[in-house]
Amino acid sequence: MIDTHCHLDYLEDPNSARGELRLTGMVCIGASPEHARNAVALAEQFPDVYATVGLHPTDTEEDSPEARRELEELARNPRVVGIGESGLDDYWDDTKRAAQRSAFEWQLDLAGRLGKPLVIHTRDKQGEDSAHRGVMDVLRGWPDVPVILHCFSGHPKLLRFGLERGEHTFFGLAGNTTYKNAHEIHAAARTLPLERMLLETDAPFLAPVPKRGKPNRPGYVRHTLDFIAGLREMPAEVLERMTDANARRVYGLGAEGRTEG
Repeated sequence: MIDTHCHLDYLEDPNSARGELRLTGMVCIGASPEHARNAVALAEQFPDVYATVGLHPTDTEEDSPEARRELEELARNPRVVGIGESGLDDYWDDTKRAAQRSAFEWQLDLAGRLGKPLVIHTRDKQGEDSAHRGVMDVLRGWPDVPVILHCFSGHPKLLRFGLERGEHTFFGLAGNTTYKNAHEIHAAARTLPLERMLLETDAPFLAPVPKRGKPNRPGYVRHTLDFIAGLREMPAEVLERMTDANARRVYGLGAEGRTEG
């Protein structure tokens, strides 16, 4: 099984997390210059680890011409399979929307030029949806860039928008899918076309039930798999096979987990 989104370098011993619960691959997200360097180093060290590089919307104070040059250079590494995570985050009161949007649009352009998908972070305060609406607004200008809606919230309008966008949009379902009150995520998990679904942990964050409250680990993606298979009343083995195929397709991985080309 492939964990399509984890922060492996946040873990005390990244090597101990590799291969847990029969994982065959994991995508380590590098969402700042420092973490991008770490992600690429891990991907170069371990054949079952792949990297993305980018700038998280809450880290836009690190945005600069120098940072963008470094990230673009890292993005050309063959072990880098995606850009980001990028996007919009209106959860915090000191949101710098103009800076977030500038970094978001630059990373969309980079993803388009390099032919790699963009991993999108979208977060709002409870009861609000300004970031979700903003992401849709930006993506309308980039209809052909493949994107992954990481840790998808189940937002109905973003769900409909992503489906209408076609085969260029994938939905990443994380450990919070297993939470009791995640009703909109449950609804999305039941109805999403299987060919557009990815499974992820966001480790060390958002540990799924029954590990909630503990640091998340890439191997815990199997708990999310089992939960969604139960929601859809289908064998977990079938869901695993389909979501792994989606991961290989969107990230350009070969049948044996190696990057193509």
